[in-house]
Amino acid sequence: MSRPRVGGGDRLVRAYVVTGGRSSAARNHFDHITLISLSASSPRLDRTPLPPEHRRTLDLLAVSAYSVAELGALLDLPLSVMRILLADLMESGHITTQRQITQTTGLDTKLLEDVLAGLQRY
Repeated sequence: MSRPRVGGGDRLVRAYVVTGGRSSAARNHFDHITLISLSASSPRLDRTPLPPEHRRTLDLLAVSAYSVAELGALLDLPLSVMRILLADLMESGHITTQRQITQTTGLDTKLLEDVLAGLQRY
């Protein structure tokens, strides 16, 4: 007979319930660094039929844009679950994605060299 887990023993059950038993999103796949923000139409959309985790996500996004990983950490949800919730919110029109901060059109090598030189001085 196995001993019950200390704390968080219902974590798998909770994740199953939160995602409705889905293990992946049908559409709208998110990278862990994708920036998420509220869509322009989000304030006009009805939130009452949304589950609590969806509403908590929207409450966080009302303050600032967050990456998928940050939202998962703030809501104490695994990334796989967070991605499914965000796909639901994207399909309902509540959220939108922003360009990833790692994508750039051109790097200023002089600026990067100056930053590196400054760091090496310390």
